[in-house]
Parts: sequence; structure tokens; C-alpha cells
Amino acid sequence: MPMEQLGFETIIVGGGIAGCTAALLLARAGINTLLLERGSQAGSKNISGGRLYTHALAQLIPDFAATAPLERHITQEKLSLINGDSAVTLDYRHTLPCSHSLLRARFDPWLMEQAQAAGAQCLTGALVDELIVRQGRVVGVMAAGEALFAKTVILAEGANTLLSEHAGLQAKPAISTMAIGVKEVLALPRERLEERFLLENDQGCAWLFAGQPTQGKVGGGFLYTNRDSLSLGVVCNLSSLTDSKIALPQMLQQFKQHPAVQPLLKNTELREYSAHLIPEGGAHSMPPLCGPGYLLVGDAARLCINTGHTVRGMDLAMLSAQTAAETLIAGQEPLHYPRRLQQSALWALIQQYRRLPEVMLQSPHWFTRYPQLAAAVLQEMFEVNGSAPTPLRKLLWRHARRIGLRQLLKDTVNGMRSL
Repeated sequence: MPMEQLGFETIIVGGGIAGCTAALLLARAGINTLLLERGSQAGSKNISGGRLYTHALAQLIPDFAATAPLERHITQEKLSLINGDSAVTLDYRHTLPCSHSLLRARFDPWLMEQAQAAGAQCLTGALVDELIVRQGRVVGVMAAGEALFAKTVILAEGANTLLSEHAGLQAKPAISTMAIGVKEVLALPRERLEERFLLENDQGCAWLFAGQPTQGKVGGGFLYTNRDSLSLGVVCNLSSLTDSKIALPQMLQQFKQHPAVQPLLKNTELREYSAHLIPEGGAHSMPPLCGPGYLLVGDAARLCINTGHTVRGMDLAMLSAQTAAETLIAGQEPLHYPRRLQQSALWALIQQYRRLPEVMLQSPHWFTRYPQLAAAVLQEMFEVNGSAPTPLRKLLWRHARRIGLRQLLKDTVNGMRSL
């Protein structure tokens, strides 16, 4: 289609982090860009994560700390295996300036404002009904009955890839490659929050849980401290939920009642509740990343990694959007986008953890037996009852045999290889 018939050079579908990042970079380069977001404001439908690793944001906006509505600088990392009424917790405190907690309803509108200030046209409350495909090429979108044409369409529609699926650009993802999360934002006065979590100024805590939060299913719980609230939730693999006797919202309520969690939530007030799909299939679940006239970025490209100790999606969304924008700014066709990605640190990360999703699904003991094992060993170590204590080597050997030495070795080797 001749350029004079095009309303825009690029149309971006989705005003989340990936979409706004692409719009900002394209507008800076003088490319006529339209971003369409179906929510009433950017971030209104985004609850993923709660934690942003800011290396990608620093590349995008070097002085982001001066204006970005970030919540707290994460200085406290906690990992807990919880079982019954016990918890085994690893607590690491640091001053690394690498991540912040955030609330998407505050952060995404700010990022969209940066794109608008650079010259991008951003419309909220704009539902895209379908993609316009002619002779095998995506040439625009239908929104509210109006045809909008562009040389290239960037799909940043998130994990619910209904547009690209309907257009035949990608298949519906297997449930084993997707997770679902439910999350609450709980209001807690700043002074009480900092006292409860031993924080000062803008320091923050990121706390991940495994075991009881998802009733032994593949997944876990999370808690992030914000300025004056907590982001609390559970995430579970969709295929693991098919035979679960407990629905995910019930898992969240039981998680909140655990003795290690309940005191942290005392006197909090529910501010919001939401649910969200999360792609966790890794490299083997990624769809074709581009085709004639279109590119996929962020969650739409299934770019999310959960390693157990870190959950990364937002920074990967930024990096993929940056690569997509650089491809178009260079005047290249979308087919060059995957090649650029393969030369990036993002691709190396995706490849490093490519086996992890499969290993987690094939090793449910990480979510059942091992939390039980950790609790049982520590219970005997700390119990004093007047009898002679069992030597540590015998204690570990006895409990390891209950798991099964072959199974323990297999899970350990597979886990180390996948990380």
C-alpha cells in the first residue's frame, strides 16, 4: 500500500510497558506512531510482577529516578519454603540498585506520558477488534468500526493474544506454558510497614514463597512492599490447576492465614484485587516473533522468566520493545527483528533458562516434598527434649532416604542444569 494512503507509519496495540516503550523510541526517531490501549488508562489491566529490574529503564530514560513513580528500592530478598505451620527462609540484604517495586496503575501512565511527550499519539479506551490482513500482510487494525492503516503493526497485547490468534499469527498457547496469578494490594501505613519489615526511607522487600501457597502445585506466592501498601498474591501453572481440589482464590486465602504470613498482613485494608495470565513456557513456547507487517513484543511474545528466585517480565518487555523499535528505526523489515533479538542479552537469558519450565513441571517434589524435608530437618535440629541430639550427618541421611536418593540426585542435577 502506498505510504500516502497510510494514516501512520506504525500502530502499536497495547499500552503496557512494552507498547509504551516502543512508542517512546519510535516517536523520538520521528516515526509517526499511534498507540491504542483498550483500558481506561495505561496500566489499568496490568498486575503482573510488582517488581521492575531497572537496567532496561535506565537505557530508555537515564534520569528515570527523578520522575518515575517507583515504589521502593528493593534491598531485602527473602525466599521461603513453607509447609503446614512452618517456614524455612533465606534472608539476603543488600544495597544493589537493580530493582524497585512498583504499581502498574501508577507506572504505566507515567511511561505513556513520556511517549506522548516525545510525539507519539496514544489513545486509551480504544478497543482493537481485529487486524487487517491483505495478501498475507498485516496492514492495519479495525478499532470501533474504523480502519486504521500502517506500514507496521506492533502487537503488545499482553498474554491474552486474542488478536494474533484470531488472525492466525500464532496458535493458542498450551496450558502447560501459561500460569495464572491472583493478587491483592493491601493498604498499610508507611510507618507501620517500615517497622514491620525492618525498612528505612525507600528501602523495600521482595519475598517469594514455595510449597503451601499453591498446595504443592507448580507455582508460588509473592509479597512486595510498596510505599504504603503490600502486593500479595499466588501464581500457579494452569496445567497444575486442572486436578486441583482448591481454586486459586482459595489458595490465596489459605496462604494469607499461614503463621509466617498472617502477622505481616495485620491491620491491612484491601485496596484492589485482580487476576492475570502469565507466560512461563520459556524459549520452547515462543510463537513466531514477526511476519509481513507485524512484530510481537513483551508478553505477547511469551517473554517472561520465573527462575524461582527471580521473576522477570517487565524488563524483558522493555528490551524486546527496544529491539523492535530499533529494527523499524533502521528502516528494516520485521523479519530482521528476531535476528536482532538473537544478538541481545535478552536472547542469551531466554536460552539459559530454556529447560527450566519443563524441569519444574516434571519435578513436583520442589513444591511438595522439599519444603517438607527442609521443615523436618530444621525441626529436629532445633528441638531440645532431653535426649541426645541426632548427629547432623545421620539426620540428613535419614530424611534424604525418605525422599529417595535417586530422586533427590535426579532433581538436583536437573535443577542445576536448567539454571
